[in-house]
Amino acid sequence: MRAVIQRINGAEITINGGETRKVGEGLVVFICAMEGDTDAQANFLVQKVCGLRVFKDENDKMNRSLEDIQGDMLIVSNITLSADMKHGRRPDFSRSASPSEALRLYNYFVEQVKNQPIGKVCTGEFGAHMHISVENDGPVNIIIDTERIGK
Repeated sequence: MRAVIQRINGAEITINGGETRKVGEGLVVFICAMEGDTDAQANFLVQKVCGLRVFKDENDKMNRSLEDIQGDMLIVSNITLSADMKHGRRPDFSRSASPSEALRLYNYFVEQVKNQPIGKVCTGEFGAHMHISVENDGPVNIIIDTERIGK
């Protein structure tokens, strides 16, 4: 699985021009299931993201996790993270998981995150058109690719 994690002061997402969902201080996680990914990659990513020490402590050092601050998380499915740009200028998304498996892994990831000792969890909607407003903090942006790190 691939994820882009952003440390935020807050964010909101509007789905298909209708419903808007909001979170406060915490993380936005853009996530993409890749071909061959399983629950094991999702479980690893849940633990990594929730335990990621990117929030400042009393000494102004990035030493606290989402769990430590009881921060919120906005989770957004994002197939474009699977883009392969080896050839030409049009992204190739053929390495992403099939739509049905990607949806299953996305939902699995969300449910596992909801079981963690963190604040509010909001999501986008798989396959929908979404407008996302993010107030980045830092900015701090982390990329995790379970294939690259051997998980």
